[in-house]
Amino acid sequence: MPYINLQITKGATREQKAEIVKEFTQTLVRVLGKNPENTHIVIQEIEREDWGHAGELVADKAPVPPGKA
Repeated sequence: MPYINLQITKGATREQKAEIVKEFTQTLVRVLGKNPENTHIVIQEIEREDWGHAGELVADKAPVPPGKA
């Protein structure tokens, strides 16, 4: 039973999350031969002020333009 727990900063649309779930599932099927019916993916969205990177809160950094992350 594959289980993926993906943590991202808030802001993804429902459509983006659906695409992530679809593509991650397809990757597990293609690479590992896993049954998609037994695959679980949890997306946890975290506030930017609750996420730190390189010694700073992500909320204090300039936003990354779409497609550049």
